[in-house]
Amino acid sequence: MFDQSQLLAEADGEPVSYANVHGSSDILLICEHASRKLPASLGTLGLSAEALAAHIAWDPGALDVARRISSLLDAALVFQNFSRLAYDCNRPPEATDAMPAKSEVFEISGNAGLSAGARAARIDCIYEPFRSAIATTIRNRKASGRQTVLVTVHSFTPVYKGVVRDVEVGILHDVDRRLADQMLDHAGRKRRFETRRNEPYGPADGVTHTLKEHGLANGLLNVMIEIRNDLIKNEAGQEVMAGFLAGLIRESLSIPA
Repeated sequence: MFDQSQLLAEADGEPVSYANVHGSSDILLICEHASRKLPASLGTLGLSAEALAAHIAWDPGALDVARRISSLLDAALVFQNFSRLAYDCNRPPEATDAMPAKSEVFEISGNAGLSAGARAARIDCIYEPFRSAIATTIRNRKASGRQTVLVTVHSFTPVYKGVVRDVEVGILHDVDRRLADQMLDHAGRKRRFETRRNEPYGPADGVTHTLKEHGLANGLLNVMIEIRNDLIKNEAGQEVMAGFLAGLIRESLSIPA
């Protein structure tokens, strides 16, 4: 495999984007799997157009919902501009699935047998700028006397390896369960969506890297939200889900409407 020492070209654009950076809320929204775009130097990684549009490449609908929550709560948002197949920014560099050679049933030939140089290029050009963007945002907020509550937004596929998932919204946490507990309590009272703790993934699946890296390490309230993607495949669904989740967050943090 060619060592992409110059992984990103100018035409690829920046690896990280921001929205509503001056939002007044304590909440900082993160969307690690916002895009299915690949750097031009990686081609298609040996995958079909169908595979590159599927959940293995990104979290469909997650960024749209995150943008709506950002608007509803006046919260800042940081999101990734490249596919998790190039680098999964919710994984540390040492994780095998940070640059997966297989995802679900798909073999990803462009990620097979990556050299140390190729891996380092992806870490340096995609992961580190994203990690730094979040860390710098939190640090700047603290320096200006602002609180930060970390909320990451994801989506998941309704069927995984042939198994149908009936959970609709997952509220995930690592060792700090304070915000998750409050959100689950309010979700249980509303009974609008089938909402469960640490489903369809949990800490044992290695999905709480961002929470640990930026939330736990800084003593911040934090939570990860997973949304079944068939519920947010269009604007109407995204609007409904964003309203539901913004309400849970607002009530859990006692934010005035």
